[in-house]
Amino acid sequence: METAKQTTTVVNGVNVTQLFDTIDAIKGNPEISKFKFRATNKWQAGTHNQATVKSFYGALQEDNSREPLVYEIDEPPVLLGENKGANPVEYLLVGLSGCMTTALVAHASARGIGIKSVSSSLEGDLDVQGFLGLSETIPVAYKEIRVSFKIEADISDQEKQELVEMAQKYSPVFNSVTQPVKVKVGLDRS
Repeated sequence: METAKQTTTVVNGVNVTQLFDTIDAIKGNPEISKFKFRATNKWQAGTHNQATVKSFYGALQEDNSREPLVYEIDEPPVLLGENKGANPVEYLLVGLSGCMTTALVAHASARGIGIKSVSSSLEGDLDVQGFLGLSETIPVAYKEIRVSFKIEADISDQEKQELVEMAQKYSPVFNSVTQPVKVKVGLDRS
């Protein structure tokens, strides 16, 4: 008796077969889709601190399989730092760029669209008067973030624009930045 072999389809380095298997599994058990991502942070000195990412919960289980990823966080000298790492608002841009690119490539792959390259540039406008407590009317936030994608693929400009729109629609970071997200902050008294 012959056994049926499943063909694995990979587009843009994304295992599309596994992607659709995951989608089917979630349709059968939506609890699989619930994730908890975590980070810890420890102040070092001055404006320098370190954030660490290690474990997360997803697909109904804890995942502690990777080595800790440590991110150096600091400010440039003009903002009292020593440039020992990117500053937090730069990390926000990095997270946004990575998440939007991942969403774009995953959805292109699911549609069978081959991509030769994707790059993006991000720039945000921030007035530090709010952060420094010098103005109650200037937001302690980016005023605007601009994202520009360059996509090299054998598709029309309209199809490239559709991929950019999908990146916005399906990026958790884009949606977390552009829509109100409840953030609960408290003091650990242990």
